[in-house]
Amino acid sequence: MKNTIDMEIVVPNQTRYLSMIGKIGENMVRELDRFKGDREALAHHLNVVLTEAMVNAIKHANAADPNKEIQIRISVSDKEICIKVYDSGQGFDLTSVPEPSFEADQLGEKGRGIFIIRSLMDSVEYKKTTDGNVLEMKKTLG
Repeated sequence: MKNTIDMEIVVPNQTRYLSMIGKIGENMVRELDRFKGDREALAHHLNVVLTEAMVNAIKHANAADPNKEIQIRISVSDKEICIKVYDSGQGFDLTSVPEPSFEADQLGEKGRGIFIIRSLMDSVEYKKTTDGNVLEMKKTLG
């Protein structure tokens, strides 16, 4: 019996789908029999990570172009959850994104999403693909 879940979702490049995609991640975690950790915390974390990754793809990579799409792939094995968010933008160097300032007079959006994603996931990579880029995020299930 195959013990993995593979899901592929394609949505228009619009923020109105953020909640739906976040809830898919949450609900998937809630159904994992093999996960013994804090299921609610992990469900919330996946919602946040999916939402932040999609916001970045919509606003930055796809330049808020409503004619573009975002592709999300979620794979769950016995050992990890792997989320891939594909965009068709120019790409960027993930290591060059500065940590956001948390000073009250300098609170800004720059780097906040990537900071959150890095904080909640075990590994984060951004790579070029033949048709654009992919943000790959992994969380170990243990």
